[in-house]
Amino acid sequence: MAKKSKISKSIKLLHKRALLRQSGVTKDNRVSTRGVNRCKITGRPRGYMRFFGLSRLTFRELAVRGELPGVVKASK
Repeated sequence: MAKKSKISKSIKLLHKRALLRQSGVTKDNRVSTRGVNRCKITGRPRGYMRFFGLSRLTFRELAVRGELPGVVKASK
């Protein structure tokens, strides 16, 4: 499980980036900070699958249990 401080930091950065996009204000000397995508269930930053919003490990667990609609194994 990810550290709570890292999860809250990434959420705060994503929120800040969204506010800057909405306002449309750009500063000359601004360096954009990159927000980190994290798994919605475990908070894992690596192996993130953007379409599902899950890490590869969580995706596999849910797919094997049949909890992700439309996902089937490639090999039978």
